[in-house]
Amino acid sequence: MSILAEADLRLDAGPIDYALLLVYFVVVLGIGVMARRSVSSSLDFLLSGRSLPAWVTGLAFISANLGALELMGMTANGAQYGLATVHYYWIGAIPAMVFLGLVMMPFYYGSKVRSVPEFMRRRFGKPAHLVNAISFAVAQILIAGINLFALAVIIDALLGWPLPVSICVAALVVLAYTTLGGLSAAIYNEVLQFFVIVAALAPLTIIGLIKVGGWQGLVEKVTDKENLSAWPATELTGIDHPVWSVIGLVFGLGFVLSFGYWTTNFAEVQRAMSAKSMSAAKRTPIIGAYPKALIPAIIIIPGIIAAVIVPEMAQLKAGDTSSGVVYNNVLPLLMRDLLPNGILGIAITGLLASFMAGVAANVSSFNTVFTYDLWQDYVKKDRPDEYYLRIGRLATVGACVLAIGTAFIAAALGGSNIMDYIQALFSFFNAPLFATFILGMFWKRMTPTAGWVGLLAGTFTAIFIYVISEPSFGIELLELPGQGASFLGAGLAFVVDIVVSFGVSLVTRPKPDSELGGLVYSLTPKEDRAHSTTGEDAGWYRSPALLGGGVLALTTVLYFIFG
Repeated sequence: MSILAEADLRLDAGPIDYALLLVYFVVVLGIGVMARRSVSSSLDFLLSGRSLPAWVTGLAFISANLGALELMGMTANGAQYGLATVHYYWIGAIPAMVFLGLVMMPFYYGSKVRSVPEFMRRRFGKPAHLVNAISFAVAQILIAGINLFALAVIIDALLGWPLPVSICVAALVVLAYTTLGGLSAAIYNEVLQFFVIVAALAPLTIIGLIKVGGWQGLVEKVTDKENLSAWPATELTGIDHPVWSVIGLVFGLGFVLSFGYWTTNFAEVQRAMSAKSMSAAKRTPIIGAYPKALIPAIIIIPGIIAAVIVPEMAQLKAGDTSSGVVYNNVLPLLMRDLLPNGILGIAITGLLASFMAGVAANVSSFNTVFTYDLWQDYVKKDRPDEYYLRIGRLATVGACVLAIGTAFIAAALGGSNIMDYIQALFSFFNAPLFATFILGMFWKRMTPTAGWVGLLAGTFTAIFIYVISEPSFGIELLELPGQGASFLGAGLAFVVDIVVSFGVSLVTRPKPDSELGGLVYSLTPKEDRAHSTTGEDAGWYRSPALLGGGVLALTTVLYFIFG
């Protein structure tokens, strides 16, 4: 049965639209074939040989994030909650991306670790490493499933294919180019996909604003005026009291979820670790922060427009669900109503590019962690490099197969707004990991035992909050609509992790200082955290600190204008 059968979401694509789509797929697979020529070792396949320039890794960094989370989730949020969705960008991303570049990357890149879990092993030992590697691998498979589900929605709207067929076809395309060229193929495709995505979404904003009479016309037509204000975002958080809603946003989203995602999520950090120098690695997330600050214009604004001009979406906003439409359907509805043939083909290609970028980011980071942190460390040690290259390719296949299964979980739990499910996953996996990282990086007394015990305690806390607040489990002891339960779960997971880690550290033995150089801030010489300022890294405009300050200033200005 078609997943969109209840609503008229079929896109009237013509030959030119299909031709554009075909050209795109040929180019994507061609990049995979060309990237294969540069793969001669497991490091080439899994980390691009640490050879890529900052502008490539910076665009790939942000493109890897432009999956279902961004397009389907944020446009759905835009339609449902309005301008409050900008918090996911301006509080929930930019400060953490700058912090990653200026503070965290010197440790990741300088220590020459191949993954975030490997950093955990060096800092805390094998138990914490194993817990982190397994939880990260599970998270990437679940999130890859979300992207595959989103792909299936678009393919169904385009071709009317059943859910299982759509998911399998999408997985096969991603599998083809990531298996061929590894991380290099994924990254170069992500750079291409960034421009394709912008070209796909910009017409929705431009044509939509023209149709409603410009920005002022949109403001006049929005019936729920709370959707035109970013603060206090009570609908988004599900917290009725304005002050507590703001606290939940700033601490739960702006600090715990945001820093937890951007600073410890290897799917993102991997792009920076593939850069050719320390300076390029530090600049990678900061370069990505500039488009991240501006991209709400082509993601959130279309969602608000859809709630005004798409009849089915306006009905849903008014509480009428008889059309069968949910907020996840915003993009197909807008494409159906606004775009002529030709531009429709570009939009369809952009959406497929977006979701493929998300799946590829999850799969490429999964195969690195599986190969280096699980298989090499715990199953087959001291094998030739060719053996691990083969394992990396097999892990890619396995990840795509598993993601097909988790796509059906996303279909079941995604509900009306898939962003609810995504934020729940982030509260499970990223919030407690960030607590462990930040305490371990700045407090040398934190012990290896505290590393894994705190991580487990924080993770189970977040899962507990989700279970008692999710209606589908039939318990619902905690009633928090919107994404408030995820903010609460993330905040509590962070606090529990910190408290447990502190307590356990006081009664267990820490590592000696001699083993913590390059892993703890106070024990790492400043020169080891410094980057080159000569050659390709020369020039004031390449200063990571200056670039970071610039994007924070830009974000502040945007808040003054739209907040």
